[in-house]
Amino acid sequence: MSQAISRANSEKLFQKAKTYFPGGVNSPVRAFKSVEGTPLFIKKGDGYKIWDEDGNEFIDFCASWGPLILGHNHPAIFENIVKALGNGTSFGAPTALENELAELILSRNPFIDKIRFVSSGTEAVMSALRLARGYTNRNKIVKFEGCYHGHTDAMLVKAGSGLVTFGESSSAGVPEAFVNETIVLPLNNEEALRACFAQYGKEIACAIIEPIPANNGLLLQGGEFLHTLREVCTEYGSLLFFDEVISGFRVAFNGAAEYYGITPDIVTYGKIIGGGMPVGAYGAKAEIMGCVSPDGPVYQAGTLSGNPVAMAAGIAQLTECAKPGFYQDQEERTKYFIDLINTHAKSKNYDFELVSVASIFWFNFDGKKTITRADQINPDMSKFKQLHAYLLNHGVYIGPSGYEVGFISSVHTKEVLAHVAQVINAALDEIYA
Repeated sequence: MSQAISRANSEKLFQKAKTYFPGGVNSPVRAFKSVEGTPLFIKKGDGYKIWDEDGNEFIDFCASWGPLILGHNHPAIFENIVKALGNGTSFGAPTALENELAELILSRNPFIDKIRFVSSGTEAVMSALRLARGYTNRNKIVKFEGCYHGHTDAMLVKAGSGLVTFGESSSAGVPEAFVNETIVLPLNNEEALRACFAQYGKEIACAIIEPIPANNGLLLQGGEFLHTLREVCTEYGSLLFFDEVISGFRVAFNGAAEYYGITPDIVTYGKIIGGGMPVGAYGAKAEIMGCVSPDGPVYQAGTLSGNPVAMAAGIAQLTECAKPGFYQDQEERTKYFIDLINTHAKSKNYDFELVSVASIFWFNFDGKKTITRADQINPDMSKFKQLHAYLLNHGVYIGPSGYEVGFISSVHTKEVLAHVAQVINAALDEIYA
């Protein structure tokens, strides 16, 4: 392995940050606890590259955890943000930009009639769960082990013991009363799904799922389980809730609902909508959204909801994403990249596979096994740690956790991807030597 990159400036900044923030960070995964060394403090990004405070240059596949589908500092987004800033940063009042972004989304989306903008994916999920309960007059929520829905209390639960189980808190500070309204089921298990609804169906407001679970490995379900979930929710009058904060505008313009051809009742979006600015959204058919205040009794509000700078960024980004062939090109380049690496790993008989869907990929170091549930992932992340260190030292930046996914942006050309594939293949040769 080549000489490790310098992290002297990042180390100084991290030591100071630890006096200001819990763990020295404002979001836990940034602390590099799952990998070796000091977290890198990023100074700037442009196109497919980022630079840290020590001047190290990297080809970036984290993309701010997904939203930068056009890469860093895209000129159209930059221009729209600067134009919006010229008029002010926030008004707490309606703007024409909200209408423009909503029309851009809704005119292309057959699954929802109305939308409400918020400031984060977590806020979107929290608000949509309240809407599901308010619309159905039911209290219980079904979620699936291995899916992440932000840090709202009702979703910070993990499975207990047994096939159909009420959740157990996965965070301190979550009241047991909240947990007792959340049922946690295994992914890709029709028996558990049907047993749950047979027992609690008339109490279940909604079943929430990442249709493409991408927060705990990439747990591809295929269409069959999702179609079954749709049928069961319809049978019992429960709402099907697709959390598309990651998959929305990433795997297709209308997300996994379009990709799999399944109609959810409620959808949450985030990340890509904001073009790098903080944003989230939830939407549904007009009848359901009619329950949201001020039209209906389900209260939700936010001073920065529909923030004009975020709306301007989103308009620029989604205009590009809506162009013909955008997602086909994304998937074609991603497949090219994946095939270069998987062909090499297979030729060397390494127990490794890059798993992918559309422009999302994940490093599976148990490559001879198809993984559809979180409990199937080998918790030994030693090989990922080696890979992460090797890639940093060779100018490639990926998320600092073996459970996180990577993202291809439109600025990752085939030439760039071929170069990175060579680096990854060399890393695998060293790891499996």
